[in-house]
Amino acid sequence: MIKVVVSACLLGAPVRIDGGHKRSDHPVLQRWIEEGRVVSVCPEMLGGLGTPRPPSEIVDGTRRVVTPSGADVTDAFVKGAAESVAAADAFGVRVAILKEGSPSCGSTFIYDGTFTHTRVAGEGITAAALRQRGIAVFSEEQLDDAARYVAALEGD
Repeated sequence: MIKVVVSACLLGAPVRIDGGHKRSDHPVLQRWIEEGRVVSVCPEMLGGLGTPRPPSEIVDGTRRVVTPSGADVTDAFVKGAAESVAAADAFGVRVAILKEGSPSCGSTFIYDGTFTHTRVAGEGITAAALRQRGIAVFSEEQLDDAARYVAALEGD
């Protein structure tokens, strides 16, 4: 059975910057939970950032992650990405479902580092690390595509 890394916030864990979550009740995700496929990760928590915490964004055109006050939190994001990759490796994960827009988990867009809600094409630190490891990364908006991908991997 193909295992799938999933952002903990999508599973209802209170790990977001405000202590909240972004639980997804998508049928594909619910089925994967029931099947025991899901490996939950929160890169920010794995990197040592608490909750609640200040928002962070990747500075446009760099791989540097900062807070609105200018504090550089890149090391925590890099550590969280490494821990997420280690968890994926431990379970033989081949697919990831990550929270879009996050400086860790964004898979198609992130925010530009100005804290003005300006989206830019790009990927978060963890999404990039997982892709470099050969893991297919999808956002929570692409769960149907991810399900088709998993089915193809399993020969269904």
